[in-house]
Amino acid sequence: MLDIRFLRERLDEVVAMMERRGQDPEPARRAGALDERRRQLLAQVEERRHERNVVSEEIAEMKRAREDAGAKIAEMRRVGDEIDGLDAQLRQVEQDLEQAWLLVPNMPEPEVLPVPAEGQPVRSWGEPREFSFEPLAHWDLGERLEILDFERAAKIAGARFTLFRGAGARLERALINFMLDLHTIQHGYTELLPPFLVSAETATGSGSLPRSEADMFRCREGYYLIPTAEMPLASLHRDEILGGDSLPLRYVAYTPCFRSEAGAAGRDTRGLIRQHQFDKVELFKFTAPERSSAELESLVVDAEEVLQRLGLHYRVVLLPLQDIAPQSAKTYDIELWAPGVHRWLEVSSCSNCRDYQARRTNTRFRPEPRGKPEFVHTLNGSGVALARLVVTILEVYQNADGTISLPEVLGPYLGGRLLIESA
Repeated sequence: MLDIRFLRERLDEVVAMMERRGQDPEPARRAGALDERRRQLLAQVEERRHERNVVSEEIAEMKRAREDAGAKIAEMRRVGDEIDGLDAQLRQVEQDLEQAWLLVPNMPEPEVLPVPAEGQPVRSWGEPREFSFEPLAHWDLGERLEILDFERAAKIAGARFTLFRGAGARLERALINFMLDLHTIQHGYTELLPPFLVSAETATGSGSLPRSEADMFRCREGYYLIPTAEMPLASLHRDEILGGDSLPLRYVAYTPCFRSEAGAAGRDTRGLIRQHQFDKVELFKFTAPERSSAELESLVVDAEEVLQRLGLHYRVVLLPLQDIAPQSAKTYDIELWAPGVHRWLEVSSCSNCRDYQARRTNTRFRPEPRGKPEFVHTLNGSGVALARLVVTILEVYQNADGTISLPEVLGPYLGGRLLIESA
């Protein structure tokens, strides 16, 4: 969440930012009004408590002088009742303030603008493959090679699920292990395996609740299936004060991801492009504020190396304001060109959330051993996501005879078997 002092002092800027994001700014205005009411109530409570203390002293003096203090005692009770009433109002106002405050998104970096609508290209790598034949879409390839089974997945769970089988399942596992090894051994991240279910408090800490609840799967007892490992990792050091010399902390985690895609009904219903469940290797960082911009750039480079080693043509795009997540101040997307479906597919979003998540999770650090704690900055990025990576590999590396020749870098993870052919 934003610093309440920033919201208080620069409310007009926050309202304008929400309008540029294409969002209703009412939560910001409501938070501003509730913050003002909260401060008024605090002043009234303090005034009444001072009055009660004065009356209490007067009662004590009257009793010592053996005077009748009945009227003063009644007055003190009246003031006490007023304090109780003000405290009840204050609790309700603080609760309402928090709910409105949580709906206010992060302030963007200056270079993040509402235009162009499709994002600002930053760089690209490689060239699209030229085919001597018409490339097939991944769903045709997967079904012909019997490595993707959409029909049986629908029988098991319904639409937007996929059953990987044989070489398809092994390819998925190989890609996960390849990425985890790259990020831990080459890039210095610490591997984690977090819970796939989280509490509402954890979902709120990452910024997903309350705004994005419609796109999440809620379970019994108030748990949520994670839509990304960013969610549990953002709460990894909740309520902790980290040592400044320990930063930056860099973590990598493989998890399945679960998304109801409530806002994407009817889109990409065929194949692997938009699924209720998919795998992802996630990168997450905790860093000092002065380092977060540089750490974002290095995060993107780490994700890019996955695609470079796989020999895939991609581009990096700076997202416009209206497309970045509410918790993000700046986001780069990495997109792969998939020749079978003839489109760019986003396989990684890398974001700097600055102190927005840290304020929600109360994650701080001491710049100096005895220094005043400050909020850390958090960053996250896909390193990278499947199944769109699988889509691109199948479509880019397909052969005219319908087989698929996989990138050599995956050889150690596939027992050297780099050709997918019909069983």
